[in-house]
Amino acid sequence: MIPLLQGMFGDMGVAAFIPSAIVMFAVMSIGWSVVKTVFRVLGIYAIVPERRAFVYVLFGKVIGVISEPGVHLLPMKLGINAFLVNWLGSVRIVDLRLDQQYLRNSPVNSEEGAPMGIGIWYEMIVSDPSAYLFKNADPRGSLAANVSNASVRTLSNMPLASMLEERHRMSLLVRNEVTAHSLDWGYQLGSVYVRKVQFRDEMMKKGIEAKVVNRLRQVTAAIRQTGTNQVNIIASTADRQASIEFGKAAAMRPQIVGATLQKISEDPEVARTVFEVLETLRLIESKAGITLIPKDSGILAPLLASNPATK
Repeated sequence: MIPLLQGMFGDMGVAAFIPSAIVMFAVMSIGWSVVKTVFRVLGIYAIVPERRAFVYVLFGKVIGVISEPGVHLLPMKLGINAFLVNWLGSVRIVDLRLDQQYLRNSPVNSEEGAPMGIGIWYEMIVSDPSAYLFKNADPRGSLAANVSNASVRTLSNMPLASMLEERHRMSLLVRNEVTAHSLDWGYQLGSVYVRKVQFRDEMMKKGIEAKVVNRLRQVTAAIRQTGTNQVNIIASTADRQASIEFGKAAAMRPQIVGATLQKISEDPEVARTVFEVLETLRLIESKAGITLIPKDSGILAPLLASNPATK
């Protein structure tokens, strides 16, 4: 590029062209910004951001609403009023994004007369920017009051069991009640969900808590007693079966011993040996003193028997 410029303008021409180009670019940038500002002030065009709505008011009357994002030529939308609205009127910007709110502890009474508190979460979005601005001074607060009143109207006198279990049906009832009224203010109600159902009376809470604790204690005691009874039944059954088996063993013992002794008595030598062994075992188990005397000791045996020290 530089050799091309050198060929066209020479060395002095290139040095003079570069600053001129920079100055020209700056002047064009500033000029374009000034032109855009002048066109916007004159009402030639408007740039609408995403999820926003421009409401144009002239002489106290809404002359146009633009909610589509992008660049819009105002004379095509507003006609000749586009050149006057920025000078003699006003432009209101309305947020069209989805919003949400949570109402805590709305007072509701059940069919049984229990004071309940309902927590309701709901979404809302602006459906008509013009109605949102001019039909209600506080549409958000009015919608909150409407939701609260609808919850009282639709959920009061419901059975307590249904109120504690059927939250989906309760949410549908509240939403169907509110939607028709909110549209008049330019607000469209979205999802409605009953998130929390609670008792508002502190004494009732403590009473229910005490009943639940007592019931849990009763259930725990019943479970423990049932377990103890089962253990006792198992232990008594085991003891009974063991007693029966021990009784059978005790009844069979004499028969077994008698049959064994009968077989032993068939051989005299074996019987004599067995009885001698049994007698020896009885002597050993008795821990009695034993004195060994020679076979032909004569009078020694009577003397030892008469000595008290040997007894």
